[in-house]
Amino acid sequence: MASRSAAVSVRGVRPGDVGRLQAIQLAAGDAFRHVGMSAVAESPPLAAESLSGYRRAGRAWAAVDDHDEPVGFVVADVVDGAAHIEQVSVHPAHARQRIGAMLLDHVAGWAVRHSLSALTLITFRGVPWNAPYYERLGFRELTGDEVTPGLAALWAAGPGAGQDHPVRVCMRRELTGDSSSGRDAES
Repeated sequence: MASRSAAVSVRGVRPGDVGRLQAIQLAAGDAFRHVGMSAVAESPPLAAESLSGYRRAGRAWAAVDDHDEPVGFVVADVVDGAAHIEQVSVHPAHARQRIGAMLLDHVAGWAVRHSLSALTLITFRGVPWNAPYYERLGFRELTGDEVTPGLAALWAAGPGAGQDHPVRVCMRRELTGDSSSGRDAES
């Protein structure tokens, strides 16, 4: 099943896409330099083996242009009964075209078909294209009591592991039979 927005559609990741997806993640990550988060910008992309594993598991999707070239991607896990967004990246040359929202809506549709209750993610609180963006797409910040054991484990293994990292936040978007966020936020 493919989703479409203008000349961009969503399809499953193919074996030949992996290197391009890594390049997209690196290019998208570079924006963190402009908000004083150079360590994030310098983080390596998901390993080829990891991306290939998501692809084989059917939990990796690419947003592709009208030439079938990836311009963004998303990979998801299943954590505590929810589809957990492990990574979503859109190449900066394709920003502000709702591609990120389209990718998240695609995962939401997949999650509903797999009887999952929500989308979850861990992101940065004050970065405009992170937590504030996801809020516009229907996500909400979880309180400490709402963070599930699986999310807590991911939090502990992520950036700043072993510390209370006040800039990171767990977020959740409840799902119903309608997988679309219905929001008009930009990507």
